[in-house]
Amino acid sequence: MSQRVLIVGAGPGGLATALLLAKAGLEVTVVEKQPRVGGRTSVIEGDGYRFDLGPTFFLYPQILEEIFAEVGRDLHREVPMKRLDPQYRLIFGAGGELRCTSDIEQMVAEIAKLAPRDAPQFRKFMADNRVKLAKFAPCLQSPFPGWTSLLQARLLAVLPFLKPWKSLHAELAGYFRDPRLQLAFTFQSKYLGMSPFQCPSLFSILSYLEYEHGIWHPIGGCNALSTGMARVAAELGVTFRLNEPVEELLFDGRRAVGARTAQGELRADAVVVNADFGHAMTTLVPNRLRRKWSDATIARKRFSCSTFMLYLGIEGHYDQLAHHNIYVAENYRQNLDDIEHRHVLSEDPSFYVENPSRTDETMAPPGHSALYVLLPVSHQHSNINWSQERVRYREVALRQLAKLGLADVERRIRFERLVTPDEWEHKVGTYRGATFNLAHNLGQMLHRRPWNRFEEFQRMYLVGGGTHPGSGLPVIFESARIGARLLLEDLA
Repeated sequence: MSQRVLIVGAGPGGLATALLLAKAGLEVTVVEKQPRVGGRTSVIEGDGYRFDLGPTFFLYPQILEEIFAEVGRDLHREVPMKRLDPQYRLIFGAGGELRCTSDIEQMVAEIAKLAPRDAPQFRKFMADNRVKLAKFAPCLQSPFPGWTSLLQARLLAVLPFLKPWKSLHAELAGYFRDPRLQLAFTFQSKYLGMSPFQCPSLFSILSYLEYEHGIWHPIGGCNALSTGMARVAAELGVTFRLNEPVEELLFDGRRAVGARTAQGELRADAVVVNADFGHAMTTLVPNRLRRKWSDATIARKRFSCSTFMLYLGIEGHYDQLAHHNIYVAENYRQNLDDIEHRHVLSEDPSFYVENPSRTDETMAPPGHSALYVLLPVSHQHSNINWSQERVRYREVALRQLAKLGLADVERRIRFERLVTPDEWEHKVGTYRGATFNLAHNLGQMLHRRPWNRFEEFQRMYLVGGGTHPGSGLPVIFESARIGARLLLEDLA
C-alpha cells in the first residue's frame, strides 16, 4: 500500500508538490477551502469577464517547465503562453515614461530617451546580475535548516555578491544616476511586498530575470497555471477535496498525522502545508503546541504590504494601455513610507493596471476589456478602517486612472469587484491581509524563514511564499521542489 500525503491548500506551491509526489508513487490528497484551486493564483469571473485574483506577471518559467518535464508533460502544451514585448509601460509621476523590452539594444535606446548618460549602464547591470544569479541559484534550490547551513560552500561563494549592508535602491543607484531609472529597476521589490529602500540588494536579480527571460502571459491568465497543474495532477491520481476548509491539523505527539474538516478526519503519513503560514499556524495549530513559532512570535515578525484591488469589466478598449502598466507616484518615497511605516492611505498612490485583453481575447467579451487595478497599501493596521475607507479609496483609484488617460472609466464599467486588506485576511486567509506573506528582510531569509521541513513537527513540510526561498511564483515552485525532495527522503 502506497504511503499517503495530505496537502493543505491548493495554491501553486501545493499543486506543484502534488505533481511531484504523485509522480513518485505516493497517494496524494489536496484539501482546499475555496471552491476552486489556485489560492491567491485563482480567478474572478463574471458576465464574461475573467481576472486573475492575484499574480499577473509570470517570470522565469524554467522552473515550472522542469517540474512538468519531471512528470512527463510539456508546460507550454498544457498551458499555452505568450511572451510579452514590450513587457510593460512605466509612467513616472515626475515626468517621462519607459517602454520596457527584453531586447537589450532596444532597451538601451529606450533608456537613452530618458537619460542618455545612463543608457550604457544597462548592459553592465545585466552582466553583473547574470553572474549574481548564477552564483545564488543553488542557494534558492536548497533548504536552510539552521544557521550551520550558512557555512555551506555554495553560500560562502555568493557572499561577495550579497552586499547585506546595501539596500536594493542603493545598489541600483550605483548603476543609474537618474532617479526614475533607479525606480524602474527596483519597483520589482513590490513582488515581495517590500520597499526598495528596505529590500536587500540581492533582489536586483528580479529585474534582471524580467529582461533576461521575459515576462509571460498564460492564455486565460496566471490562474491557467493553477488549473493546468490541477488537471495534470488529477490525471496522475491526485484527489482534490475542494470547498472543504481544514478546521485543525492533527498530531500524535510531535508528529503531524493529518487534518480534520467538517467531513471528518483525513489521516496521512506526512502533511504538507501550503496555506498562508501566519494564518495556518494561528488558526489550525494550537498555540500550546508551537515552541518556536508561537502566536506572539509570529505577531512580532515583519509582514509585507497589502493591496487594494479593483477588477473592472469595461465596455470598449483603451488602446493607449500596454498589457502591463505601472504608474510611479511623483513622491514615491513618501508613498512607500505611508505604506510601511505610517500605515496610512496615500492620496497620490503608485498603482498598476493590467489590460490583458490587449493580448488575450479570452479575458473579456468581444469589444470589451478586463482591467485589473492594484494599489499597494498597508497590511491590516488600526490606523485604517476599511469598512469606512473602501468606497472613498475606490474614488482615489478611479481618479488615479485618469493619469493614464482613463478619465471616463466609471461610465464604462459593466462589471466590478473590489478587494481590500479585509477581504485578503478574512476571505482569502492571509495573515494581516499581507498579500506577499512574510517580508524578505535579512532577518527573515534563508534559515530565519520557517523551514521547508518544518522545525516544529515531524513529518510536516511547508511550501509557498511563507517558507524558503520566499514569495513570487518562480521561488514558490522552487519551494515545492525542495519540500517534495525532503518529504521523499524522509519517507524513503
